[in-house]
Amino acid sequence: MKALILSGGRGTRLYPITYTSAKQLVPVANRPVLFRAVDAIVEAGITDIGIVVGDTAAEIMEAVGDGSQWGASITYIEQEAPLGLAHAVLISEEYLAGDRFVMFLGDNVLEGGIANLVREFAESDWNSQIVLTKVADPQHFGVAELRNGQVVRLIEKPKDPPSDLALVGIYMFDQTILEAAKSIKPSWRGELEITDAIQFLVDHDFKVYPYIHEGWWIDTGKPGDMLDCNRLLLETMEPKNLGSVDEKSSLSGRITIEKGAQIVNSTLRGPMIIGENSRVVDAYIGPYTAIYHDVLIENTEIEHCIVLEHSRITNIGARIEDSVIGRNVEICRSPLRPKAYRMTIGDNSQVGIL
Repeated sequence: MKALILSGGRGTRLYPITYTSAKQLVPVANRPVLFRAVDAIVEAGITDIGIVVGDTAAEIMEAVGDGSQWGASITYIEQEAPLGLAHAVLISEEYLAGDRFVMFLGDNVLEGGIANLVREFAESDWNSQIVLTKVADPQHFGVAELRNGQVVRLIEKPKDPPSDLALVGIYMFDQTILEAAKSIKPSWRGELEITDAIQFLVDHDFKVYPYIHEGWWIDTGKPGDMLDCNRLLLETMEPKNLGSVDEKSSLSGRITIEKGAQIVNSTLRGPMIIGENSRVVDAYIGPYTAIYHDVLIENTEIEHCIVLEHSRITNIGARIEDSVIGRNVEICRSPLRPKAYRMTIGDNSQVGIL
């Protein structure tokens, strides 16, 4: 089998974090989401991987490379515009070359990986396997309607959902999906919808098998979802210390300190991760926090946050929590009087002030 990762989205729901970076490269628990997709595919035994890229192609290609860091071979397929998931399948026809494949949305994280799913599909005569999970707000997803355990209908973002079973963005296909994608027309969004292509398979009596996933699944498309995913992943990490912690510091809970990181006179309560060459000085870092590489946290309290690389947070008089803080950000207390909040903030940002 081969794999196809879709990584062409612009990430508008993550603005301003994604104004300057691909959404699939934003780290959760200090590992880019796209890397976690590749991890899951390689763990399932698939090493021939195609990645569909768009506007952020150069950045993704530089970060992922040729796949050798995973022992995989990666082919890049350029999509000229976000014309739908079924369109991504069509432009990948030459790469797929008649093989069965798994398609994985590059901003999704699934508990437990996909090894069992891949094995089931590889050993079956199914034309497609779709992964579903129950959600509280199905109107925001592609939704499947089942009857006697069989897929009878799929609808993209329905106003009146027929069920609470959402497509999670992981699909198994054989080459019949190409026939289906060539037979459908663009939706009202101007896209070739993968739900319409799978519906074509259902309507023409191809074997579409539903798998209902019982664990957690996160689409990391919004800041709140990224924080949820970060929390869930941190709970699974084994603690380790590859940095340095002085005798005045206090650590409790599951904590990962990466190479070159320094903890000085600080209190850390896990689960959390501190990235390479970051410094935590005279600070409190609370649970569910991921500090990425080359960050300085000094004389500050922070909890349930993601802080990206090369940022500096110093001398803040209140605790920062439930926040996603981008790259090269500086947050500090100004010595100027009269006392006032002074900010330079990008488009579509959200700031809460007490």
